[in-house]
Amino acid sequence: MLASGVNNPGAGRFPQPESKHTMTEKYKKILGGLGARRVAVVGDIMVDRFLWGRCDRISPEAPVPVVRLEREELKLGGAANVAANLRALGVQASLVGVCGHDDAAVALSRLLADLGVADDGLVTVEDRPTTMKTRIIAQHQQVVRADHEDDSPLATGDADRVLSRLRDLGPFDGVVISDYGKGLLTDAVLSQVIGDGRTGGGVVVVDPKKGDYSQYRGVTSLTPNQREAESACAMAITDGASLSRAGGLLRERTDADCVLITRGEHGMSLFEKSGQEHHLPTEATDVFDVTGAGDTVIAVYTAALCTGADFRTAAGLANHAAGLAVREVGTVAVTSAQLTAAVVGEE
Repeated sequence: MLASGVNNPGAGRFPQPESKHTMTEKYKKILGGLGARRVAVVGDIMVDRFLWGRCDRISPEAPVPVVRLEREELKLGGAANVAANLRALGVQASLVGVCGHDDAAVALSRLLADLGVADDGLVTVEDRPTTMKTRIIAQHQQVVRADHEDDSPLATGDADRVLSRLRDLGPFDGVVISDYGKGLLTDAVLSQVIGDGRTGGGVVVVDPKKGDYSQYRGVTSLTPNQREAESACAMAITDGASLSRAGGLLRERTDADCVLITRGEHGMSLFEKSGQEHHLPTEATDVFDVTGAGDTVIAVYTAALCTGADFRTAAGLANHAAGLAVREVGTVAVTSAQLTAAVVGEE
């Protein structure tokens, strides 16, 4: 079934859906096997800092609000949030990337420890800050965001240390590449991570941010959102035909086995190398915040693929997880127990 406003672009490519009972049993089997899976998350690690307060006046120094700060909150962001989502599912998750020698790195290690994610995959780069995004929020409205980061390409020597750390921590059943364009995932690093990850039939899934998706050539799957897919294809997705063209183009450009385009309130669309398409309507009934939902999707989708699930089943489970994630405010990690309750409750 296609989302509202999208016409069926070719009925011959759409297999008949399985019964709810059959899908529930598949989901339960996947969730029961996640604890034995090892997944590495390689990518741009961030700390999200939230400064909450109130505003009741404008500064006499400039036409800007004065926020009286009341509390501070730190959360994992970027690749670190993907690792947190995997750990919440019971997966043995390893986070691999770079951080600085600073207070943000100390906070990062503490946050990881609180969630049971080891920090032995972190490579410290002395002259590079840990990426931190600071959001000042007053009366539940974001006033300003300040980013402390260095997004220049990582030096070759430091990149080699990251790749070496990844190999030392392996082997893995799967690898998630979390690319936020912060300089770690150069062409050389991507090529090595993808090649090593696919060795022996491993699963490699990328959350892409770069415009040139040919850099991800050889991955198992990609999970762009619709806006990212439109940008990468230089075309607007306005109906079923344009959606199919975009999915096919991205799959051919990357030689991926499958492309999963997430489409917000319109659900997800899956494009397999076989030519089959699957269009999943959203499972979300209440939407409070979409922050971090993409991290939840790629975590569940990759973990399911690592158990041997087919793309349609893995995407269906990820769709359920996304429906749970957007019901909460801020970034959240959906647990295996929550996901099990959600899929069982549908029968």
